[in-house]
Amino acid sequence: MNFQLSEEQQMLADSAKRFVRDNSDVETHRRNKKLMPLDAATWQQFADLGWLAVPFEEEHGGLGMGPLETMVLLEALGEGLIMAPYIATVVLGGGFLRQASAAQQAETIPALLEGKLQVAFAAEEYERVFTLENTAMVADLKGNEAILNGTKSCVMNGDQADLLVVLARTAGQPGDQDGLSLFLVDANAPGVERVPHRTVDGRQGAEIRFNQVKVAEAARIGALHSGYAIARQVLHEGLLALSAESVGSLSVLLNETVEYSKTRKQFGMPIGKFQVLQFRMADMFIAMEQTRSLLLAATLKTVEGHDDAAMAVHAMKAQLGRAGRKIAQEAIQIHGGMGMTDELGVGHYVKRVTGVDGLFGNADVHLMAIARSA
Repeated sequence: MNFQLSEEQQMLADSAKRFVRDNSDVETHRRNKKLMPLDAATWQQFADLGWLAVPFEEEHGGLGMGPLETMVLLEALGEGLIMAPYIATVVLGGGFLRQASAAQQAETIPALLEGKLQVAFAAEEYERVFTLENTAMVADLKGNEAILNGTKSCVMNGDQADLLVVLARTAGQPGDQDGLSLFLVDANAPGVERVPHRTVDGRQGAEIRFNQVKVAEAARIGALHSGYAIARQVLHEGLLALSAESVGSLSVLLNETVEYSKTRKQFGMPIGKFQVLQFRMADMFIAMEQTRSLLLAATLKTVEGHDDAAMAVHAMKAQLGRAGRKIAQEAIQIHGGMGMTDELGVGHYVKRVTGVDGLFGNADVHLMAIARSA
């Protein structure tokens, strides 16, 4: 099988790497971690480069690409710890919009592609191990409206989003896959309260509280009580995107650790000469390659529609959590005290990998999903 990038994919990767080279360094990342609005100029540059159009069909003004190209783009952006909400808006938000009605698509997709619309997926809730079926927030149906009440926690890009995709329960009990519905909600609608926060890696997010928020029937995505299948498909694409971004970050951790071992001297020689550290860096390399291989396998299975594609995505997220922790801990240990400082990039990359492990279920959650399907 040929795993080489096509000409278009290589051009996409090269453009992302140039962007990272010109716009990313430790000082820039440290500055961006302060609580501030999204840099509009950066997001507009994403639109001008055509990156916002990558996963959309040509009939919607997109480039007609898919998860493979998204993987290539995000792996390159992950090398620079880019803070832009690409996954929240384009991968997750755009994934839901592609499943929406023609009227909803006409109203939202053009604005998203132009960089004028921000989206967030509101799914996670407090005091619950994250799985889609554990959703407890209720949407009461009254006539042609749904009334939303409850709180969503850790909503990626929730503080900046113009539009929220909300997963709520319209029937059944937490744990049931049936009875979940998806709603498009104006983020500034009456009854919506947003409490902005930063995650450990500096991403922007928010706790979002819904108090008697009225949503028209026309704002629902898909059929009533049938949101689980749509949310599962889109979330799996989001998990692949998160994993691709993290693989880019892990590759930087590995490379910087190897380079540091060549320059840091102890007992009159570079520490990379010590066999015990060579073994540890070899283990980092193996974990890195296993993770990248699983990412490629899961992405290809998803693109080709294999029956076990969902299990491959769960395996990818579980591997990312465990291998990411291994690589991150070794990188800090080999860098010594320098690895913990804010002035060195290693600590920032470790925080990014740590933050991703907790998003949409950690390694243990996805291992349990595999076990339940065995």
